[in-house]
Amino acid sequence: MIVEATAPVIISASRSTDIPAFYSKWFFNRLAKGYCAWYNPFNQQKMYISFKNCKVIVFWTKNPKPILPYLHILDEMGIHYYFQVTLNDYVNEGFEPNVASVEERVETFKQLSQMIGKERVIWRFDPLIITSSISPRELLKKIWNVGNKLKGYTDKLVFSFIDVKAYRKVQNNLVKETMFFTKEDVENAEASHAQRIEIVEGLQKIRSVWKEQGWNVEMATCAEDINLESYGIEHNRCIDGELMKRIFSNDKELVYYLHTLKWPERDMFGELPPIPSKTKNVKDSGQRKACGCMVSKDIGMYNTCRHFCVYCYANTSKECVLKNALKHSDESESIIE
Repeated sequence: MIVEATAPVIISASRSTDIPAFYSKWFFNRLAKGYCAWYNPFNQQKMYISFKNCKVIVFWTKNPKPILPYLHILDEMGIHYYFQVTLNDYVNEGFEPNVASVEERVETFKQLSQMIGKERVIWRFDPLIITSSISPRELLKKIWNVGNKLKGYTDKLVFSFIDVKAYRKVQNNLVKETMFFTKEDVENAEASHAQRIEIVEGLQKIRSVWKEQGWNVEMATCAEDINLESYGIEHNRCIDGELMKRIFSNDKELVYYLHTLKWPERDMFGELPPIPSKTKNVKDSGQRKACGCMVSKDIGMYNTCRHFCVYCYANTSKECVLKNALKHSDESESIIE
């Protein structure tokens, strides 16, 4: 049977769930088959995604440990990749009930960095949450402590402020799964403008100290409207064409695509066309306005991440995730059938 499939150059794996932590075997089974299936979360329409044109995979994870033994397969296939690794410290608060200890996660982060290079492992402390016991100063202390353990193992820290007002399921889970919030005050998890500036000024100072110590770490926000350029903090692009051009610069076909969103055709002598001086707008129009990501295809599915983080926008509830876990097979076309 022949079915129509989309064949993206860049695959996101994934904003919607932690594929490296929970679905590594499934992912590499699908890679071997050459395709996977994905269900649109809005209308549940099934879509087939071919890997035939895939040149880059961006992994998002809180636990890359299960995927480490498989990465050589991507290297052998000539598929580039880098990681967004979220490493928060909300242990005392219980916000991430199914992640390993900070120490274990730090060791895995270091192992990954040593395997593939620090420029391909981006540290996320995300999201930043305010509670009665977590003030801006306390948040800064958490970032400082984790960062001191990661010093030299990454070039970049990405952060964002929790978005509670826009997500009813996040409000429900913060109230239901934690002791910090009620329905009346759950929106206080969002930092006020004054608190945001306090955090940013603190991050600026932390970065200066780290730079004096020899660690020049870039800082950026993810999908935030607030302009922090005066603090030396940029808007991040998690699916980052400029980063890819830099770290995968030897792949001239990919560099051409990143400029044009078209795969280059070689001439009769096998030469690639020159890269146009004017770069095409490559922003992913399907993402939020404040998102700087370039075009990619996400292959994850909502309600399938078993970290059970209380602030997660991708899970409706723990019960829903557990129900879906019963529908998963490493041999299936999609994460859940």
